[in-house]
Amino acid sequence: MVVRFNYLSQALMQQTNVTMILPSWTLFDAPKGKADSYVPGAKFQVLYLFHGGTGDDSDYLNFSNIVRYADEHKIAVVMPAGYNSSYINQPDNVLPWPARYWDYIFKELPRVCVSMFPISTKREDTFVGGLSMGSMAATKWAIYGGERCQAALVMSGGGMDTASIMSVVAQSSGDSGYTDFSVNEQKMAAQGIRFADPDDELFVTAKKNAKEGKPLPKFFITCGGNDFIRVFAHASRDLLTEYGYDVLYDEVPGYAHEWDFWDLSLRKALEEWFPIRHDVILPEM
Repeated sequence: MVVRFNYLSQALMQQTNVTMILPSWTLFDAPKGKADSYVPGAKFQVLYLFHGGTGDDSDYLNFSNIVRYADEHKIAVVMPAGYNSSYINQPDNVLPWPARYWDYIFKELPRVCVSMFPISTKREDTFVGGLSMGSMAATKWAIYGGERCQAALVMSGGGMDTASIMSVVAQSSGDSGYTDFSVNEQKMAAQGIRFADPDDELFVTAKKNAKEGKPLPKFFITCGGNDFIRVFAHASRDLLTEYGYDVLYDEVPGYAHEWDFWDLSLRKALEEWFPIRHDVILPEM
Protein backbone atom coordinates (compact mmCIF):
# COMPACT_ATOMS: atom_id res chain seq x y z
CA MET A 1 0.00 0.00 0.00
CA VAL A 2 1.49 3.34 -1.06
CA VAL A 3 0.50 6.31 1.10
CA ARG A 4 1.28 9.87 0.07
CA PHE A 5 0.60 12.71 2.45
CA ASN A 6 1.35 16.40 2.71
CA TYR A 7 1.53 18.41 5.89
CA LEU A 8 2.84 21.68 7.30
CA SER A 9 6.25 20.93 8.76
CA GLN A 10 7.31 22.94 11.80
CA ALA A 11 10.99 22.27 11.08
CA LEU A 12 10.75 23.36 7.44
CA MET A 13 8.06 26.01 7.89
CA GLN A 14 6.43 24.87 4.66
CA GLN A 15 4.16 22.19 3.29
CA THR A 16 6.11 19.05 2.48
CA ASN A 17 5.40 15.73 0.81
CA VAL A 18 6.09 12.28 2.23
CA THR A 19 5.72 8.98 0.41
CA MET A 20 5.27 5.90 2.57
CA ILE A 21 4.83 2.20 1.96
CA LEU A 22 2.70 0.25 4.44
CA PRO A 23 2.89 -3.51 3.78
CA SER A 24 -0.27 -5.03 2.37
CA TRP A 25 -1.56 -8.59 2.24
CA THR A 26 -0.28 -10.53 -0.77
CA LEU A 27 -1.12 -13.89 -2.34
CA PHE A 28 2.24 -15.22 -1.19
CA ASP A 29 1.74 -14.47 2.52
CA ALA A 30 -0.21 -17.59 3.52
CA PRO A 31 2.13 -20.13 1.85
CA LYS A 32 5.07 -18.42 3.56
CA GLY A 33 3.34 -18.49 6.97
CA LYS A 34 3.19 -14.71 7.32
CA ALA A 35 0.71 -13.09 9.68
CA ASP A 36 -2.37 -11.21 8.51
CA SER A 37 -1.49 -7.57 7.84
CA TYR A 38 -4.95 -6.33 8.77
CA VAL A 39 -5.09 -7.02 12.50
CA PRO A 40 -6.14 -4.14 14.78
CA GLY A 41 -3.15 -3.11 16.87
CA ALA A 42 -0.61 -4.70 14.54
CA LYS A 43 2.53 -2.69 13.76
CA PHE A 44 5.41 -2.75 11.32
CA GLN A 45 9.12 -2.37 11.50
CA VAL A 46 10.26 0.75 9.63
CA LEU A 47 12.96 1.91 7.24
CA TYR A 48 13.50 5.67 6.89
CA LEU A 49 14.88 5.94 3.35
CA PHE A 50 16.53 9.10 2.01
CA HIS A 51 16.90 9.97 -1.69
CA GLY A 52 19.91 11.47 -3.45
CA GLY A 53 20.60 14.85 -5.00
CA THR A 54 18.12 16.24 -7.56
CA GLY A 55 15.50 13.84 -6.20
CA ASP A 56 12.41 13.91 -4.05
CA ASP A 57 10.11 11.57 -2.12
CA SER A 58 9.00 9.78 -5.30
CA ASP A 59 12.46 8.58 -6.41
CA TYR A 60 12.49 5.11 -4.88
CA LEU A 61 8.92 4.53 -5.98
CA ASN A 62 9.74 5.46 -9.57
CA PHE A 63 13.17 3.88 -9.99
CA SER A 64 13.33 0.84 -7.68
CA ASN A 65 11.24 -2.16 -6.63
CA ILE A 66 10.91 -0.93 -3.05
CA VAL A 67 7.11 -1.43 -2.94
CA ARG A 68 7.47 -5.11 -3.74
CA TYR A 69 10.34 -5.52 -1.28
CA ALA A 70 8.41 -3.79 1.51
CA ASP A 71 5.34 -5.95 0.96
CA GLU A 72 7.39 -9.14 0.84
CA HIS A 73 9.34 -8.39 4.01
CA LYS A 74 6.53 -6.60 5.87
CA ILE A 75 8.43 -3.44 6.67
CA ALA A 76 7.08 0.11 6.42
CA VAL A 77 9.23 2.50 4.36
CA VAL A 78 9.16 6.27 4.93
CA MET A 79 10.56 8.44 2.12
CA PRO A 80 10.64 12.20 2.74
CA ALA A 81 11.45 14.94 0.22
CA GLY A 82 14.85 16.48 0.92
CA TYR A 83 15.46 17.99 -2.54
CA ASN A 84 19.05 19.34 -2.79
CA SER A 85 19.30 20.25 0.89
CA SER A 86 21.98 17.70 1.88
CA TYR A 87 19.54 17.16 4.76
CA ILE A 88 21.14 19.95 6.81
CA ASN A 89 19.67 22.92 8.65
CA GLN A 90 19.80 26.25 6.88
CA PRO A 91 21.42 29.15 8.79
CA ASP A 92 19.24 31.10 11.19
CA ASN A 93 19.49 34.25 9.08
CA VAL A 94 17.67 32.73 6.08
CA LEU A 95 14.44 34.67 5.52
CA PRO A 96 11.57 34.41 6.01
CA TRP A 97 12.32 31.16 7.90
CA PRO A 98 15.24 28.71 7.68
CA ALA A 99 14.39 25.21 6.44
CA ARG A 100 15.77 22.85 9.08
CA TYR A 101 16.03 19.64 7.06
CA TRP A 102 18.15 17.81 9.64
CA ASP A 103 15.69 18.58 12.43
CA TYR A 104 12.94 17.51 10.07
CA ILE A 105 14.25 14.01 9.22
CA PHE A 106 15.83 13.26 12.61
CA LYS A 107 13.24 14.63 15.03
CA GLU A 108 9.97 15.70 13.45
CA LEU A 109 9.36 13.10 10.73
CA PRO A 110 9.66 10.02 12.98
CA ARG A 111 7.41 11.67 15.56
CA VAL A 112 4.77 12.47 12.95
CA CYS A 113 4.88 9.00 11.39
CA VAL A 114 4.66 6.96 14.58
CA SER A 115 1.78 9.11 15.86
CA MET A 116 -0.25 8.67 12.66
CA PHE A 117 0.66 5.22 11.33
CA PRO A 118 1.13 1.68 12.75
CA ILE A 119 4.92 1.90 13.10
CA SER A 120 7.00 0.44 15.92
CA THR A 121 9.16 2.83 17.94
CA LYS A 122 11.53 0.16 19.26
CA ARG A 123 15.22 0.34 18.38
CA GLU A 124 15.28 -3.22 17.07
CA ASP A 125 12.47 -2.33 14.65
CA THR A 126 13.98 0.88 13.24
CA PHE A 127 16.36 1.17 10.27
CA VAL A 128 17.69 3.98 8.10
CA GLY A 129 19.08 4.05 4.59
CA GLY A 130 20.01 6.37 1.78
CA LEU A 131 21.87 6.72 -1.49
CA SER A 132 24.44 9.34 -2.52
CA MET A 133 23.30 12.56 -0.79
CA GLY A 134 20.89 10.41 1.20
CA SER A 135 23.77 8.23 2.36
CA MET A 136 25.09 11.25 4.26
CA ALA A 137 21.74 11.56 6.02
CA ALA A 138 21.61 7.85 6.84
CA THR A 139 25.15 7.86 8.26
CA LYS A 140 24.45 10.95 10.35
CA TRP A 141 21.08 9.61 11.55
CA ALA A 142 22.62 6.31 12.65
CA ILE A 143 25.51 7.93 14.51
CA TYR A 144 23.48 10.58 16.32
CA GLY A 145 20.53 8.25 16.87
CA GLY A 146 22.23 4.97 17.67
CA GLU A 147 19.91 4.38 20.62
CA ARG A 148 16.94 4.61 18.22
CA CYS A 149 18.27 2.70 15.22
CA GLN A 150 19.35 -0.93 14.76
CA ALA A 151 21.17 -0.67 11.41
CA ALA A 152 21.91 1.63 8.48
CA LEU A 153 22.15 0.97 4.74
CA VAL A 154 24.64 3.43 3.24
CA MET A 155 24.59 3.27 -0.57
CA SER A 156 27.20 5.06 -2.69
CA GLY A 157 28.61 7.32 -0.02
CA GLY A 158 29.06 7.74 3.68
CA GLY A 159 29.92 10.52 6.08
CA MET A 160 31.25 12.90 3.44
CA ASP A 161 30.40 16.53 2.72
CA THR A 162 28.94 18.07 -0.40
CA ALA A 163 31.83 20.47 -0.98
CA SER A 164 34.37 17.64 -1.14
CA ILE A 165 32.20 15.64 -3.51
CA MET A 166 31.72 18.53 -5.91
CA SER A 167 35.43 19.31 -5.84
CA VAL A 168 36.29 15.73 -6.75
CA VAL A 169 33.72 15.68 -9.54
CA ALA A 170 34.88 19.01 -10.97
CA GLN A 171 38.52 17.94 -11.09
CA SER A 172 37.96 14.40 -12.28
CA SER A 173 35.09 14.50 -14.76
CA GLY A 174 34.36 18.17 -15.44
CA ASP A 175 30.87 18.64 -16.81
CA SER A 176 30.66 15.22 -18.45
CA GLY A 177 28.01 13.91 -16.08
CA TYR A 178 29.69 10.50 -15.91
CA THR A 179 30.10 8.80 -12.55
CA ASP A 180 32.30 5.86 -13.54
CA PHE A 181 35.69 7.51 -13.30
CA SER A 182 38.74 6.99 -11.10
CA VAL A 183 39.86 9.51 -8.51
CA ASN A 184 43.49 10.50 -8.03
CA GLU A 185 43.50 10.11 -4.27
CA GLN A 186 47.05 11.38 -3.76
CA LYS A 187 46.35 14.53 -5.74
CA MET A 188 43.16 15.20 -3.79
CA ALA A 189 44.88 14.56 -0.45
CA ALA A 190 47.63 17.04 -1.41
CA GLN A 191 44.90 19.64 -1.88
CA GLY A 192 43.57 18.98 1.61
CA ILE A 193 40.47 17.05 0.52
CA ARG A 194 39.50 14.45 3.11
CA PHE A 195 37.10 11.80 1.97
CA ALA A 196 35.99 11.25 5.57
CA ASP A 197 37.27 13.76 8.09
CA PRO A 198 38.04 12.26 11.54
CA ASP A 199 37.97 15.81 12.96
CA ASP A 200 34.44 16.42 11.71
CA GLU A 201 31.83 16.51 14.47
CA LEU A 202 30.11 13.48 12.93
CA PHE A 203 33.09 11.17 13.28
CA VAL A 204 34.16 12.70 16.57
CA THR A 205 30.70 11.76 17.86
CA ALA A 206 30.98 8.28 16.35
CA LYS A 207 34.27 7.68 18.13
CA LYS A 208 32.94 9.12 21.39
CA ASN A 209 29.84 6.90 21.25
CA ALA A 210 31.99 3.81 20.85
CA LYS A 211 34.31 4.77 23.71
CA GLU A 212 31.36 5.43 26.02
CA GLY A 213 29.76 2.09 25.21
CA LYS A 214 26.62 3.58 23.71
CA PRO A 215 24.44 1.49 21.39
CA LEU A 216 26.14 1.29 17.99
CA PRO A 217 24.04 0.49 14.92
CA LYS A 218 25.43 -1.90 12.36
CA PHE A 219 26.47 -0.34 9.05
CA PHE A 220 25.94 -1.92 5.64
CA ILE A 221 27.98 0.20 3.22
CA THR A 222 27.64 -0.54 -0.49
CA CYS A 223 29.15 0.94 -3.63
CA GLY A 224 29.51 0.11 -7.30
CA GLY A 225 33.00 -0.87 -8.39
CA ASN A 226 32.99 1.82 -11.08
CA ASP A 227 31.47 4.59 -8.95
CA PHE A 228 33.76 7.57 -8.31
CA ILE A 229 32.22 7.98 -4.87
CA ARG A 230 33.69 4.70 -3.66
CA VAL A 231 36.69 6.63 -2.27
CA PHE A 232 34.26 8.31 0.16
CA ALA A 233 32.66 4.95 0.97
CA HIS A 234 36.07 3.40 1.67
CA ALA A 235 37.05 6.26 3.97
CA SER A 236 33.82 6.06 5.98
CA ARG A 237 34.09 2.28 6.18
CA ASP A 238 37.64 2.45 7.48
CA LEU A 239 36.97 5.10 10.13
CA LEU A 240 33.85 3.40 11.48
CA THR A 241 35.61 0.03 11.58
CA GLU A 242 38.57 1.61 13.38
CA TYR A 243 36.22 3.06 16.00
CA GLY A 244 34.64 -0.33 16.71
CA TYR A 245 31.47 -0.30 14.62
CA ASP A 246 30.26 -3.50 12.99
CA VAL A 247 30.57 -2.72 9.26
CA LEU A 248 29.73 -4.93 6.30
CA TYR A 249 31.11 -3.53 3.04
CA ASP A 250 29.83 -4.73 -0.32
CA GLU A 251 31.39 -3.43 -3.55
CA VAL A 252 29.96 -4.85 -6.75
CA PRO A 253 32.07 -4.68 -9.95
CA GLY A 254 30.51 -3.26 -13.08
CA TYR A 255 28.15 -0.77 -11.43
CA ALA A 256 28.48 3.02 -11.24
CA HIS A 257 26.26 5.64 -9.58
CA GLU A 258 23.01 4.09 -10.81
CA TRP A 259 19.60 2.78 -9.90
CA ASP A 260 20.28 -0.82 -10.96
CA PHE A 261 22.90 -0.97 -8.23
CA TRP A 262 20.82 0.79 -5.59
CA ASP A 263 17.87 -1.52 -6.25
CA LEU A 264 20.19 -4.50 -5.87
CA SER A 265 21.45 -3.11 -2.55
CA LEU A 266 17.91 -2.55 -1.27
CA ARG A 267 17.00 -6.14 -2.08
CA LYS A 268 20.11 -7.50 -0.36
CA ALA A 269 19.50 -5.36 2.71
CA LEU A 270 15.92 -6.50 3.19
CA GLU A 271 16.48 -10.13 2.21
CA GLU A 272 19.83 -10.83 3.86
CA TRP A 273 21.48 -8.03 5.81
CA PHE A 274 19.01 -6.24 8.05
CA PRO A 275 18.01 -8.21 11.16
CA ILE A 276 14.32 -7.83 10.44
CA ARG A 277 11.32 -10.00 11.28
CA HIS A 278 10.09 -10.35 7.67
CA ASP A 279 6.62 -10.32 9.20
CA VAL A 280 3.96 -8.21 10.86
CA ILE A 281 4.32 -7.35 14.57
CA LEU A 282 1.11 -8.69 16.06
CA PRO A 283 -0.32 -7.14 19.23
CA GLU A 284 0.28 -8.99 22.48
CA MET A 285 -2.85 -10.73 23.67
